[in-house]
Amino acid sequence: MPNSEFIPLSIAVLTVSDTRTLKNDRSGDLLVRKIAEAGHNLAERAMCKDSIYSIRAIVSGWIDTAKLDVVLISGGTGVTGRDGTPEAVSVLFDKTLEGFGETFRALSYADIKTSTMQSRAVAGVANRTYVFSLPGSTGACKLAWESLISFQLDSRTKPCNLVELMPRLLER
Repeated sequence: MPNSEFIPLSIAVLTVSDTRTLKNDRSGDLLVRKIAEAGHNLAERAMCKDSIYSIRAIVSGWIDTAKLDVVLISGGTGVTGRDGTPEAVSVLFDKTLEGFGETFRALSYADIKTSTMQSRAVAGVANRTYVFSLPGSTGACKLAWESLISFQLDSRTKPCNLVELMPRLLER
């Protein structure tokens, strides 16, 4: 499906945090702003505590509907006892996009050097929905969006992009 026209996607944003609220969620605000600037549609926005089952419940509800194309999750990707976003969402993946986490950490190295090894950023396809799990820092969300996600969610990106694969995600 090569396309020279932009196709706006329906995107949800989930912030995982035990301390942030909608009033001080700078990373979530950044993602919402980037979605709008790119011409996509914000379909849902939610906050939840760093709980594997709370995260999984929200994401499961979102991917169970055909109205969302993408879920962006900010937070819960570190190594502390409460960080469980990768465990919450990875079990939902039909396919894992290993290249996302690998590339994100490679790009992140320029900014934070070896601390990037603490990031467990993951992405995958779950019930025809792309799910990206990002670290909670504003810098990490900005890096992931501006260097990776925005291009892959743009139908005009060549040689290929995730949008052109969407009609085939449920093939058997």
